[in-house]
Amino acid sequence: MNKFLAGAALGLLLCAGSALAQQGVIEATTSSGEKVRLLPDGRWEFVDGQKAAVQKAERQVETKKQEEVRQAEIKRERAAQGGGQLGIGRTVYEGDKDYNRGTLNPKIR
Repeated sequence: MNKFLAGAALGLLLCAGSALAQQGVIEATTSSGEKVRLLPDGRWEFVDGQKAAVQKAERQVETKKQEEVRQAEIKRERAAQGGGQLGIGRTVYEGDKDYNRGTLNPKIR
């Protein structure tokens, strides 16, 4: 039993050590010779200031597009929560899994 606990403690220490080691920024060089930084969250960026500025601008545009899509989906979900008369039922929009599925009557299929 003591060997098991010692092994488990050693395993936890190794995992914690590797997690702490991965938190720093890593400087690297691409195959074409450009210097980049590998960030802890999985992204990378150029070390060169001009290339990094262009890359950050592109990332901001992409983030803005993703946020607009997300807000449209949230708005659509809220609007789909009660169509019909007196707010009973729901509105089924194109793209919904229930949209255009046909009849459930096996005699008509």
